[in-house]
Amino acid sequence: MWHGLARTGRDFDVIAGRLSRIFRVICPDTLGRGLSQWSSEPALDYCMDAYVELAVQLVEGLGLRRLHWIGTSMGGAIGLRAAAGPLRGRIATLVLNDIGPTLPRVALERIRDYVGRPPSFATVTELEAWMRQAYLPFGWQSDAQWRSMAEHSLRRLPDGRLTLHYDPEIASQLSTRPRDYEQWEAYDSLSQPVLLLRGADSDLLTPEIAEAMTRRGPRARRVDFAGCGHAPALNVDDQIHEIERFLQLQATAGFTQTPRRQDP
Repeated sequence: MWHGLARTGRDFDVIAGRLSRIFRVICPDTLGRGLSQWSSEPALDYCMDAYVELAVQLVEGLGLRRLHWIGTSMGGAIGLRAAAGPLRGRIATLVLNDIGPTLPRVALERIRDYVGRPPSFATVTELEAWMRQAYLPFGWQSDAQWRSMAEHSLRRLPDGRLTLHYDPEIASQLSTRPRDYEQWEAYDSLSQPVLLLRGADSDLLTPEIAEAMTRRGPRARRVDFAGCGHAPALNVDDQIHEIERFLQLQATAGFTQTPRRQDP
């Protein structure tokens, strides 16, 4: 499960807990985010090709022969490119959470502006209040989930204030590599089952792009969720159920699951 542009793998805590009853679930932090180190060469490392290479190294290092890929926003774009490229034939199914093979310019500019200038706060409570507004499009989250999200999204600055746990340079990708998210050719080459999830109010995955994805390439199965925009948090039963049902259908159709390791 791969997270969005300025987020971390802890965003998947709720759904990962559910899916781990059946599957081995891996939720990495991309370079420059969360507990992963920051790049010493941002212009080279904060781009789609480098992220895909990291994904390949992770898959190889863990010895994964076949896998499902669930990606939110950037994480979905990475999965799409990997599935059409170096991991072709190994990504058996693809779940794209509010991301398509192209992005509207207005949405790109909005994301670039707020990601590139992370604010700072005196307390975790202030940071949480900001996140509740900034990430309102994620949809409903409990008070405990908002607090957990804040606690796993912060780092302390030299002056003692708190800010978000990512390298602001990650936003440069949206300016220096504007074609990184243009992937219709890759999408059209896919043949595995694709589940497309969309926040009903999303400005990143427009209805027109989503509709085209159901007609082109793998002809994704589309599900829209009311009450959220970009991007559904995958933390409520109806969203989790859609993914569980999709994965179970593919398992029934012949996907070989990695056996769960048993505790001694």
